[in-house]
Amino acid sequence: MTAIFPECTVARYLARRLAELGITHLFGVPGNHLGPFLTTLRDEGDVDWVGTPTEGGAGQAADAYARVHGIGAAAVTYSVGAFNLLGACGGAYVEHIPLVAINACPPYEQWQNYRALGMLTSHMSPRRESNLDVYRQVTVEAQVISNPGLAPGQIDAALTACLSERRPVYLEVMEDLWDEPCAAAEQPLVRRERPFSTRNQTMLDSAVDAVLTLIDEHPGPDGRPRPIVWAGEEIDRFRLGDQLTDLTDATGVPFCTTVGAKAVVDEDLRQFHGVYNGDASHPDVHWIFKDWATCRIGLGAWSTSKNLGGDQCVGTDWVMAAQGGVSVGTRYFPDVQLERLLPALQDALVKRFGSGGLAADYYAEAHAHHGAPGDRPASLRNHRATLRTSGSRSRHDERLTYDGVFDRINHFLGQETQADWTVVSDAAFSLIGSMNLSLPAGGFLSQISWLSIGWSVGAATGAALAPEREHARPMVFVGDGAFQETCQEISTHTRLGLRSVVFVMDNGHFYGIEQMLVHPSYYADDATDDADFYNVLHPWRYDRLAEVFSGKKTPANGISIAHTSELDALLARLADPTDPLNAGPLLVRVRLHRHDYPRAMAYKVQQKRG
Repeated sequence: MTAIFPECTVARYLARRLAELGITHLFGVPGNHLGPFLTTLRDEGDVDWVGTPTEGGAGQAADAYARVHGIGAAAVTYSVGAFNLLGACGGAYVEHIPLVAINACPPYEQWQNYRALGMLTSHMSPRRESNLDVYRQVTVEAQVISNPGLAPGQIDAALTACLSERRPVYLEVMEDLWDEPCAAAEQPLVRRERPFSTRNQTMLDSAVDAVLTLIDEHPGPDGRPRPIVWAGEEIDRFRLGDQLTDLTDATGVPFCTTVGAKAVVDEDLRQFHGVYNGDASHPDVHWIFKDWATCRIGLGAWSTSKNLGGDQCVGTDWVMAAQGGVSVGTRYFPDVQLERLLPALQDALVKRFGSGGLAADYYAEAHAHHGAPGDRPASLRNHRATLRTSGSRSRHDERLTYDGVFDRINHFLGQETQADWTVVSDAAFSLIGSMNLSLPAGGFLSQISWLSIGWSVGAATGAALAPEREHARPMVFVGDGAFQETCQEISTHTRLGLRSVVFVMDNGHFYGIEQMLVHPSYYADDATDDADFYNVLHPWRYDRLAEVFSGKKTPANGISIAHTSELDALLARLADPTDPLNAGPLLVRVRLHRHDYPRAMAYKVQQKRG
């Protein structure tokens, strides 16, 4: 068979395999052991190197790139670089992100010198497998390449595992192997799916029957079925958005999403009713999900603390299809693949209830069963319309609040801007505040389980460079404490000319979410400032960092706002593509009161009061 890639070296083999996967950018921090590979990468010309100030930032960028594109990669140098990348790789492992971690290590000769003489050189550890051992904890495949003849097989095994398991893999390559010849690739890389056997079909059929039984056993007051779908992260990870849309269109069943699956499909769909996040949900969403619906069908949803927002468990009237199996009430069906469950469930629901048979006017039903029209919840659709109307240009020059900012942003995104945006939300109050924005499919990224503060700033780089979203501007929401973790990644935005808009939510140099989680009573009394000392940050003038990172050919701007009129003026400028403020990244310091918090967190303060 004719080789696909002739005249191969180990470096060329890896570079060409990355290009074959459609990876257009490799993120990382260079070092002497990595240098030969980067030279080859440039010569090959298919994958661009993106040097970042930190290895953590490189990992965050590769993570977001993979969320959008399907796979991403980062490259670092042994030990000092690899251990800095480890946190980002851990997050990708937890959140099922296909990330290739490449670690260039000292050459074979130096390891032999250490073995014979005990001599260590830069970045080496007395424990030869120290890097490998730690990465085995956060990857589905980890390889050390020390023999060029074995390199193609090892590289292919790792990349195939990354594609198949949709989780990170690790490749450690000795420096003196990069330019060594190796066999050329003869077959393309392909995902290896789990086989689907007669046993799997039986288990799938049993799971679908159990879901139908659960729906039958939990009718509404009028005897009609009232299921609601809770679409989750695996709908995004397995690229099942179209199947979800097909299911809801065919059956009419209403659906919510988890925070982590926000905007996995277009949020203007008729059946969409918001982001369900336990007690942190919008009241209308909470009522529809918990009170109107009589059973809940989780499809790809993870029962994490963030997704459940105050709830400690799911009930016996829940279906949870995730992590390779399906629980229906108290029954469990292992080895049921989500991508097969969705069409099978769609067919069964249409057969049982008819086309569109699960559509319902729950507002009319609420009137019939719960009181007068004025007593029933407003629809989320009306709620979004209200936000986009009330969030328009402010009549009074008031002090900005979390809710005021996000209401106004919602109106801007829906009514005022012609640009495409990717909202990248950090952990904590930024995530809670942004979860009710109304966005198109693919317009939202967040790290919902790992919750590494500062993730959003580095992630915005990867989101902007992924081919699928390269024409969308990143809009980042990040807390002031989180921003202090990764502020230097604004340098990458500036260097690359990314037109990102980074809103630093500065609530008086304060870890607001930590205070809320430990002592929410602080927020019950605006008159006191008895905050826990360890939550107080050193104050920064965040907007002035733009001047530090900007250059003659790489503009960056910073601005500080504290009042609604200033936000209005800023958004008007963002809507004007000719405004010089849009020539490069924009750093916006949003000055908020230390006692302010998103309304979605009010339940915690009320619990403390109670």
